[in-house]
Amino acid sequence: MSLFLAQSQPLSEQINTLAFVFQFLAALLVAAGMLGVAALIGQKGRKTKEKDIPYECGKDPIGPQNPRFSVKFYMVAMLFILFDIETIFFFAWAISYQDLLSRGIGAFFVILFFLFLLGVGFVYEVRKKSLDWTQRG
Repeated sequence: MSLFLAQSQPLSEQINTLAFVFQFLAALLVAAGMLGVAALIGQKGRKTKEKDIPYECGKDPIGPQNPRFSVKFYMVAMLFILFDIETIFFFAWAISYQDLLSRGIGAFFVILFFLFLLGVGFVYEVRKKSLDWTQRG
């Protein structure tokens, strides 16, 4: 354990580091234990053709196994991720809003500029009809 605990660290940091290492090791031990117990006492059934087919809500699977999705699906997924990541900035700004304003009004204008760019992106999406599922494309 002396590898993790340098002598230059204060005692409280050494305790925190040691607690983290023990918690990490306990998590690994629990995960390995669960997998080991499942492997030991789990049911081992015979493999049959019926058991090996994919389960699809109790019905026999029909059609190709890897259907092709429309490009629109991926576009909407990427737009969702983009706007989802932008909401992370809103949470950070909401938490540190008072501190940002105490440093000057410039931070407020940076937030407004970001909101402006977000609005421009949303208007672009609406005009390009990238969220319209009724169109073929």
